[in-house]
Parts: sequence; C-alpha cells; structure tokens
Amino acid sequence: MDEKAPELHQLESQTDRPEEDLPAYDDAETRRILRKADWRVIPCLAAMYLVSFIDRSNIGNAKVAGMNKDLHLTGMQYNIALTAFFIPYALLEIPCNVILKLTRPSIWMPSIMLAWGIVMTLTGIVKDFKGLVICRVFLGITEVDAPVPNATCSQLADNQVYTSLASFQAQHTFLPFGIDVSLSGAFSGLLAYAIQHMEGIAHLGGWSWIFILEGLATIVIAICMYIFLPDGPATAKFLTQEEKRFIITRLETETGSGEGRTTNSDKLTVRQVMEALKEWRIYVAVVIYWGNTVAVYAFSVTIPTVIRDLGYSAANAQLMTIPVYVCAMICAVVSAMLSDRYKQRSSFILGACVTAALGLLALIASPHPNYPGLTYGFLFLAASGLYSIIVPAICWIANNLAPSGKRAVGMAMLISGGNLGGIVGSNIFLEREAPHYWSGYGVCLAVVLAAIVSVLVLRWRYKKDNTARDKMTLAEIRAKYTDDELVRLGDASPLWRYAL
Repeated sequence: MDEKAPELHQLESQTDRPEEDLPAYDDAETRRILRKADWRVIPCLAAMYLVSFIDRSNIGNAKVAGMNKDLHLTGMQYNIALTAFFIPYALLEIPCNVILKLTRPSIWMPSIMLAWGIVMTLTGIVKDFKGLVICRVFLGITEVDAPVPNATCSQLADNQVYTSLASFQAQHTFLPFGIDVSLSGAFSGLLAYAIQHMEGIAHLGGWSWIFILEGLATIVIAICMYIFLPDGPATAKFLTQEEKRFIITRLETETGSGEGRTTNSDKLTVRQVMEALKEWRIYVAVVIYWGNTVAVYAFSVTIPTVIRDLGYSAANAQLMTIPVYVCAMICAVVSAMLSDRYKQRSSFILGACVTAALGLLALIASPHPNYPGLTYGFLFLAASGLYSIIVPAICWIANNLAPSGKRAVGMAMLISGGNLGGIVGSNIFLEREAPHYWSGYGVCLAVVLAAIVSVLVLRWRYKKDNTARDKMTLAEIRAKYTDDELVRLGDASPLWRYAL
C-alpha cells in the first residue's frame, strides 16, 4: 500500500515533447506565465459572455418597459418567445462545440458575436409576435457558441492557453464567467432604467431602444474581439517563444485531478466521443445543472416583472433588480474562492442548493403582495444560492473528465442538456398566477431538490471509485497496464482520483 503513494504523480504521458524539454520555471514563474495568458484572454471571453447573457435576458426588462403592450402579446405568447431561444441554443450545442475545435477561435467567436449583435439590434424594430419569435430563434442559433462555459471547457482549456481547467485552480478561470451571470442582471436593470426613458424617439418605444442600443454595443465589442482574441499559445504574440513552448508542453501533459496524468490533444477521436456519450455521470450532472439553469433563466427574465407586481413602478422595478444581482454576485465569488481554497466542489454546490431551496420555499410561503419588502428580501436569498451553483458545478465535472476529447464532448453534453432547462424556465412563471407565481417557484424548488440528490449520488460514486483505486498498489497497476494505456484511459485510469 505504501509503495504507490510517492509515485502517483510520476507517470508521464508519452508525447512528442517530453517534460524535460520544458524551460526550468519555478512555481512563481509558472504562475506569472499563466496569469499573463489569463489576463489577455479571460477578459475578452468574459466580456463576450457578459454581453451574451445580457442580450438573451434583456427581454425581461423590455417586457416591463412596455414590449408586451406594444406587440399585443397575450396569454402564453411571451413565454413562447422565451422558449424559441432555447430550442436551437440547446440542440446545436454539441455540433457547434465540435466546429469550434476545428476552426480558429479568433475568427469564429467574434463572427458569431457579430451575428447575434445584428439579430439583437433587429429585435428592436419588430412589430408583432411573429417577428419577435423569429428574432429569438436566430438569437439562439447565433449565441449557441457564446464563449463560456463551452468554449473555455472544450477549446481554450483543452488545446489553447489554459492549463487550469482540470485543476483546483479552475474556478479562478471560471470565476469571471460565474460573476457575469449575475452581473448581467445588474447591468440589464441599470441600462434598461436609463434607456427606457428614450420612449418616443424615432417613434420607437423605450423597450425597442433597449434591444437596439445593446445590440449595437455587441457589434462594437465583436469587432474589437477580432483584434484582441488569440487562437492559442502557438500564435499568441504576447507570449515569448519559451513561454509558448512551456504552455503547449504543459497542456500536452496536463494533470487532470492532481492524481495521474492524461493527454490533452487537438485530435477528437470517435472513441472519446463514445466514451463521453456512455458516461452516466454526465447525465446525473445535467440534473445538477438544471438546478441552476431552470431557475436562473426563469429569474433573469422574470425578476423585473415580479418586483413590479409587488406594487413598484416599472422604472423602480428595473433599478431594484440591481441589489439582488449584486448580492448574488458577491455570494458566487465567495463560494468559488472558498471552494478552491479548501479543494472541495460538492460541499459548496450543496450549500448553494440548500440556500436556494430555502429562499424559494420562503417565496412560496410569502403572502404576496401584502408584504412587498418581505418578498423582495427573499429574492436575495434565492438568487444568492442559485447563482452560486454554476461555477463549482461546471468545474467539478470538468475536473473529473479526461482525456481532453472526452472532456470537450462531455462538457458540451452538460451545457446542452443543462440549457434544456431554459425551455422549462421560460414557461413556469405564468402571467395569470401573478403576483404569487406558484408554478414558477414550485418548479424551481423541485429542480433544486433534485440537484441536491444528484450531488449526493455523484459524490458517493466518486468516493467509492477513489477508495477502490487506493487499494491497488503501483506494482499491480504497472503489471496490468502499459504507460500508454494508462494515459488513454483518462479518468478511468486506476491512477486517476476524482475530485470531491
């Protein structure tokens, strides 16, 4: 039993660039190089993701600003328009993720951003329900490869500049994107408050200007991305030749969970695709992700309406969304930092789910609208939990998938399956149930409880597998497998240890 422990990290993948060819950098220099790459690329991707989330959810602000009235939307038509976005957005995730691995990110990602900026701008001039639905469908198509989580998981993390996705520093990479989800709500509220006062300019409603101006801003940012977003370390002009070689070689011999090495490769094989499709843990993880997506997408397009229905004016409702999202952002940051510090994922996912469940239960029990301040306060509790789930959940699954091809497909499956939750979330807050929204809060609570059960199941299985592998000695492992076989096995390798 003792002979294996000191040597768990010593199995090296057989690559064309052995690790001894790496420049001799100490830990401080390694961190400097990775920070240099992060500071150039992460802000670009984070800006793109922030804009993408604002553009998909600003329809909730437009509704409060008078969109439904001007377009004569009745019954479930608003919910249908919301749903129209998520159908192509979810179904095209996997094929677009594969396309992303086969193309240049510096061209593909700004191009799709330019496309959805144009769609968003055109949404501001629609005249009826049909036009709105068409725009939402095309927005879903063009936003399907929005940079995170899928691009960071599948492309940039696997064969580009990031080496931290599969480590316990992953949340430092993902944190800006987790912040973006809640920050987008705050920005949307602030922008909508200012823009809706343009009511009547060019004979357009204030809600039209929300779409038009935010769409034009997206186009400007997309053009900038053509200039600033690199393809990867090999062509990154801001890296020296030694830094490029260091990052590329490090990626090729990246350690997934900190226990046993796996190979990161640009090549996506059929075997890796099949391994991901057969991985039952990914399907359980989708349920965990639903605990976030169903409620977050529902909240992002409904909170302004919920607050307005408590008796506040439309303008004040836009502003009052900001503190809710800022509180959620702070909680997400603290949760992510503590998760990395204590090297725990599942515990913090559970904590976030429990917090969200308590908030949702309180909203169900709250006597709307007799005590508007009480209901408003419970929105803080629910949002703080819901928006703290996504970062540790994505990182947990990414930590436990290898090699890179399997991780790419697996994360696409997770995001695609999880985004189906947006279809559910779009149809649970019903106008006829205002201001109580029993169905909305009830369904959100149900998926959060299902996520709690799924986290417990997944943690139990990961721990069981780790315990079984701990019982094998290194001599037994080497007698059964070659080094190449151990590398190809990825997370199925007896040297691999799952993150908990």
